[in-house]
Amino acid sequence: MEITAEMVKKLRDLTGVQMMKCKAALQKASGDMEKAIEILRKENVGAVAKLAEREAGEGRIGAYIDVDKQVGALVELRCETAPVAKSDLFVQLANDLAKQAALQEAATPEALLAQPFVADPKRTVGERVAEVVSLMHENMKLVRLVRLKGQLGSYVHHDGSLGVMVQVEGAKADPQLLRDVCMHIAAKNPVAALREHVPPAVLDKEKEIARAQAEATGKPANIVEKIAESKMKTWYAENVLVEQPFVKDDSKTVGDLLKSAGLKLVQFVRLRVGEVG
Repeated sequence: MEITAEMVKKLRDLTGVQMMKCKAALQKASGDMEKAIEILRKENVGAVAKLAEREAGEGRIGAYIDVDKQVGALVELRCETAPVAKSDLFVQLANDLAKQAALQEAATPEALLAQPFVADPKRTVGERVAEVVSLMHENMKLVRLVRLKGQLGSYVHHDGSLGVMVQVEGAKADPQLLRDVCMHIAAKNPVAALREHVPPAVLDKEKEIARAQAEATGKPANIVEKIAESKMKTWYAENVLVEQPFVKDDSKTVGDLLKSAGLKLVQFVRLRVGEVG
């Protein structure tokens, strides 16, 4: 059977695989489109296996929010080189995986990769990744995913290296306001959203430091206590999101900003490519 340019283009559009590989697959399948797709998928799995041991130190944060369903997700997708991390194919893949994580809950990256791909349930998420691996010839790994439910906002830095998602409750939020809060989180890197979210070990350490600094002044015990309290208040203002001065208007805190819009902060997630955990 003659393999026409139209057939090759159709297979290329369906799979995203290089034209020459599409033509070869169609030739092996004697022009049968479904068989050619299966051939390419098997080859892509092989490509992933060959590249799997290579270091994946670059990457991108993908983000997706479904406003109507009030679900969203951030994912960290790794690759080998910065040029690939910035490529349109890789950016789209990261966002596709974020959409998958938001719409189809998964406990782990491995569980997500085993799911049917929401945009094409005939194949798995892992096969979607394999196709891009085959095109870009680099190892790619989904290393983290976080899913939130509720009223959400997000921000991904222009180079994809950092992403933030915030959850609030209350009045319907202005998307730009939530984006601004996310940009604040990206810039200021708060330890926690609220005081009660500060890890106990971190809080104990900071209180110990504050007291030691206060005692070093040689002041009476009652004064030492006030100095330690003042130092902790300063620490909270620097490290707890709702108490931090807002980057775009430091006359108000992030908490004040949200309160004035009828909103209350619930939580946030901040992912940077390459962080542990």
